[in-house]
Amino acid sequence: MSAEHAQTHDYHLVDPSPWPIVGTIAAASLFCGLIVFMHPDMFGSDMEPKIEALGLWKLAPGVVLLFLTGWFWWRDVIREAEFEGYHKPVVQLGMRYGMALFICSEVMFFAAFFWAFFDASLAPKEMPYDVPGGVWPPEGIQTFDAFDLPFMNTLILLLSGVTVTWAHHALIEGDRRGLMRGLGLTILLGFAFTCLQAFEYSHAAFGITSGVYGSTFYMATGFHGFHVIVGTCFLTVCFFRARAGHFKPEHHFGFEAAAWYWHFVDVVWLFLFICVYWWGG
Repeated sequence: MSAEHAQTHDYHLVDPSPWPIVGTIAAASLFCGLIVFMHPDMFGSDMEPKIEALGLWKLAPGVVLLFLTGWFWWRDVIREAEFEGYHKPVVQLGMRYGMALFICSEVMFFAAFFWAFFDASLAPKEMPYDVPGGVWPPEGIQTFDAFDLPFMNTLILLLSGVTVTWAHHALIEGDRRGLMRGLGLTILLGFAFTCLQAFEYSHAAFGITSGVYGSTFYMATGFHGFHVIVGTCFLTVCFFRARAGHFKPEHHFGFEAAAWYWHFVDVVWLFLFICVYWWGG
């Protein structure tokens, strides 16, 4: 870079990027696919059998485009951080604020599910729920034993919080081996949680259409499970970046953001275990 064009400030003025508009198109495509998936009759009875035959393939264009958008966009961010030197301390501070605000938005996202759960469970006799028997859990619902698989998953997530903290402290102290071990164990624990939750769902005595209990249960725990999968992918990317030597003790916001996100997932699960599985069951 010539001297007259060299950057003389601590801020990052990003170059024009196609990914925001491509991501918008991908999200709109996925949203339309979900609508068609849930309402195959919207195009008339003649088209309904053909649309139903597509199954989950209706979501494929949006999912693939969204994945590619994330892949290339985050590739550009990593390049700007690690190789082009744009992420100065001021920029990192702004990214920390951004991640903190994103987690706050996620808190409100789950607050909506908890609100729906408590609104129905604390007043089961009131409209508009019409809960069978006027009790909670509703009559006919066979709930999970909170101290069976849910308790096992709680221990797994709590342990994963310990291992990701171990990895973070190892990174700060320059212990590359401890970083890799801690990250690897956290990823394995996240995968184990997802497998156990899938096993739990496959043996459930009720479904998402089983009244207000089923809908609130699966929306809250299902979206949490989705966040665990996202967090596991996040940490897996950090694992390979750590192997490539990207993170330094004084410059590792990518890993720090992943650790924040993972701790948020842990805390949400504690509330789900106590409120939905234990008290609500």
